[in-house]
Amino acid sequence: QVQLAESGGGLVQPGGSLRLSCTASGIMSSPSGMGWYRQAPGKQREVVARIFPDGSTKDADSVKGRFTISRDNAASNTVYLQMNNLTLEDKAVYYCHIIGTIDWGKGNKVTVAS
Repeated sequence: QVQLAESGGGLVQPGGSLRLSCTASGIMSSPSGMGWYRQAPGKQREVVARIFPDGSTKDADSVKGRFTISRDNAASNTVYLQMNNLTLEDKAVYYCHIIGTIDWGKGNKVTVAS
């Protein structure tokens, strides 16, 4: 059974930083990539950033230059999301996801408030 263990959410002031991490276990085959998604209150879940097996990444326009997705190495099933210069619009529950599967983390709440 695949499990995604997330950590790192919390409360931060505007302009602050947080780092999320997600470790996948129980994976039987190499994933097509991993990503971070978020869902703000009253809104649909949206993609934030993705990282693919070749190490390439793709970020949502809203977070470019502020958020960075990374992993330890090519064989790692742990991904990180470094979030800098957070704004009120970044407040959401952030989910880790294995691309191409039905596997999602339970979500990590990020609150941005002054």
